[in-house]
Amino acid sequence: MTLWHGRLSGGTADVVMDYSVSLHFDRRLAHDDLRGSRAHVRGLGRGGLLSDEEVAVLLATLDRVEAELDDGTFVFEPDDEDIHTSVERRVTELAGDVGAKLHTGRSRNDQIATDLRLYAKRELAAVAGRVLDLQDVLVIRSKEAGDTYLPGYTHLQRAQPVLLAHHLLAHGWALARDVDRLVATVARLDVSPLGAGALAGSSLPLDPDGTGADLGFAGRFENSLDAVSDRDFVAEALFDLALLGVHLSRIGEELVLWSTEEFGFAVLDDAFATGSSMLPQKKNPDVAELARGKSGRLIGNLTGLLVTLKGLPLAYNRDLQEDKEPLFDSVDQSKLALAALSGLLATVTFVTERMEGAANGSSVAAVDLAEWLVEQGMPFRQAHSVVGGLVRDSLERHVPLAELVEAHPALGSDAVALLEPGVAVTRRTTPGSAGPEAVAVQFERFAHRLEADRIRVSALS
Repeated sequence: MTLWHGRLSGGTADVVMDYSVSLHFDRRLAHDDLRGSRAHVRGLGRGGLLSDEEVAVLLATLDRVEAELDDGTFVFEPDDEDIHTSVERRVTELAGDVGAKLHTGRSRNDQIATDLRLYAKRELAAVAGRVLDLQDVLVIRSKEAGDTYLPGYTHLQRAQPVLLAHHLLAHGWALARDVDRLVATVARLDVSPLGAGALAGSSLPLDPDGTGADLGFAGRFENSLDAVSDRDFVAEALFDLALLGVHLSRIGEELVLWSTEEFGFAVLDDAFATGSSMLPQKKNPDVAELARGKSGRLIGNLTGLLVTLKGLPLAYNRDLQEDKEPLFDSVDQSKLALAALSGLLATVTFVTERMEGAANGSSVAAVDLAEWLVEQGMPFRQAHSVVGGLVRDSLERHVPLAELVEAHPALGSDAVALLEPGVAVTRRTTPGSAGPEAVAVQFERFAHRLEADRIRVSALS
């Protein structure tokens, strides 16, 4: 029996039920639905719509339904269109006419909006927690790296040497922005829609403020039309997770490159690599590749929802059923990716001699030569031209750059010292730069940021 059997004669066509059913994916909202129902029941009691005895019966019945769901004895019926239908049906079976009062003053429109906000609050906080875990790994590996340096790249061409710690912390700061976005999204979605009804509220003495507070929301809706139709918070969550996925993809891409024989900067732990079904010698960076590949999936989830939302008039439309699967999928994939990459980064071996060897090429210190000339009073553009010409001559004539630098009247032996291995990276001294002193300060600032973010994320729970 459908929830609308009183209005429509006959049964709904099987193909319509097959097309519209959402139970197979929204059943994961069962505990959120039960939580919302308990708050609604208590609100009905405060409004005099349920007696104290009826409130007690319904709350006890909802507890029993939850126990059945938890122990696997809850039986879903073929006519259960969604999790709301399943719960209400079972409550009515157990509590009779009192159970039939559960939906008083409530629509599935404000019910699902409430469930989804409760889910998003909890799960986005969980994702943020896993981001913090990955940041912790990056801090540990950064400290272990010590004075190890490697080439920093632009256009995937060697540019300047940077400390490995600086490189790893760059990913940590990007992830800090992801945490910030997730926390801000949770703050914006922390509004209870319960009491908005189908679209216009109710003539019954409901208590939206009380039910919102009961559920731990920071406030309740201001406009019932907006409350049931708003999925901004889902789009924001999907954006946050898509951009997080892009950041994880970048980490994955670097690990794919670094673990090749061509780079040789990293060796993956066997537990976080795979082999080949045909090629015995292979050790494949599947975790890193999946982090890179699944970012497209996260972006697709965001794009799909935005296209769904862009043509909808107020208020609720069944199109909004399409909000849950992309959100569930993006949350699941983000949590898996964060856990897998945390394990990969915690166990990877960095080949420091290969990194430093690649960063010791004399041309990587070219900008230091130009800046040395600037310190002697030469305009930078002129200094840039002088050093660029020396680099070109070195490559074309196959003459060591150090030899040309020593022979140049504006440079000489003092400038040659800048080309010695490990010297250039120590010259990066400006705040936030890649040199030892600046990175030491950065460690302190990053530790403070992590501590503050842990407090912010913990408060979400």
